[in-house]
Amino acid sequence: MTETSAETWETLRSLANEAMTKAYAPYSKFPVGVAALVDDGRFVTGANVENASYGLGLCAECSLVSNLIMTGGGKLVAFACVDGDGNTLMPCGRCRQLLYEHSAPGMLLDTLSGIKTIDEVLPDAFGPRTLQTYQDAH
Repeated sequence: MTETSAETWETLRSLANEAMTKAYAPYSKFPVGVAALVDDGRFVTGANVENASYGLGLCAECSLVSNLIMTGGGKLVAFACVDGDGNTLMPCGRCRQLLYEHSAPGMLLDTLSGIKTIDEVLPDAFGPRTLQTYQDAH
């Protein structure tokens, strides 16, 4: 598991709160902001972006991953998500899978029940490491 300082968690929560203020949530009125630490030391953020065709809305994690890719890629090592009141919010299952795709092994998440690894919040996940293991064996 990656070690992450209390100061880093404070920074992540602060950045997630700042990102939440930029959410586009005219339909649900439920803004969400996220922030993550990348393995090269950068921080990336995101906010939810809704759409009148509800199914086309983007979760905050989607915009964070887009930010990650657009600013040089890398692997996520620590992640925080907040709601419109600044309270810790657990990513939905779809977003946990999206985060797993771009996570460093042992990525940490700030959850309602404390800091957990990506493997704890998405056990037995399928992702790039699964494919690499398969390819290496063949």
